[in-house]
Amino acid sequence: MTRTITVGLDGSSESLAAAEWAAREAGLLGLPLRLVHVWEPVPVPMAQAPLLGVETQAHWTERIPREAADGIRLRHPGLEVTTEQLSGHPADVLAHVAKDAELLVLGSRGMSGIGGFMVGSVGLSTVAHAERPVVLVRAGEQAADEHEMDPAGIPSAATPFRPVVLGLDIESPNEELIEFAFAAAARRKTSLRVVHGWNPPPYYAYGLAADLELHGALARRETVALTEFLHPWREKHPDVEVTEESHYGTPGNHLVDASREASLVVVGRRIRRNPFGTHIGPVAHAVLHHSAAPVAVVPHH
Repeated sequence: MTRTITVGLDGSSESLAAAEWAAREAGLLGLPLRLVHVWEPVPVPMAQAPLLGVETQAHWTERIPREAADGIRLRHPGLEVTTEQLSGHPADVLAHVAKDAELLVLGSRGMSGIGGFMVGSVGLSTVAHAERPVVLVRAGEQAADEHEMDPAGIPSAATPFRPVVLGLDIESPNEELIEFAFAAAARRKTSLRVVHGWNPPPYYAYGLAADLELHGALARRETVALTEFLHPWREKHPDVEVTEESHYGTPGNHLVDASREASLVVVGRRIRRNPFGTHIGPVAHAVLHHSAAPVAVVPHH
């Protein structure tokens, strides 16, 4: 079965922005785009209310995905676009359809006046349970936002892509996560910016603030370790320019800072079999809520 770029569509500006981003990504990957609208059945008493009649239901289950697909076909000629209507709890349905997707793309509201997302319960639950990569796109995301500035200081789709940013823990790295980031940078013909955050072992912590020499030695050790770790990946992907940064402190904060100049931020999430709760890890959680760029969460064991 050919994998698709799948979008969870609900008619909101966030999901329409996600669909537009997904269409561009489908074009880069040469894959079809699948728009999935999930309709959650309402309780019988509510379903019988005059405002929730047949016409309203038809609008949500047919008109929204159809109109979204028509618009995407006009803006992306040649792209194969399909629509599908499913019923059930949105987070459960989206996590299920993600199994057949190369990527699942969802929308998130941008925080007014603050760079970043507002990730709702459906988005968090889907990210926590999907076993394929999930990308969250903020409302209002435009193609130009992913590109460098032109000579006039304006981002344009005619200028190169901004770097892809990868959050990397060299203590427990995952090949799927790293490969995803390199591939994303390669198809955008842009560089990969690898950001590694580190904290000293507990027995160093108390003396570190007063001992600049010790801090410098630990920083150099982390920098060398990052360079050595990335060496085989540079050889495997010689066409991708790699820049690396090793920072003292919380990794999530450094990734949020890097997101302001990124076309995509890539973070990992360890797959857990616990059916309760939305376990996505502190770094992914911080980036999802505060990134200024689209975020790809790549699940791994």
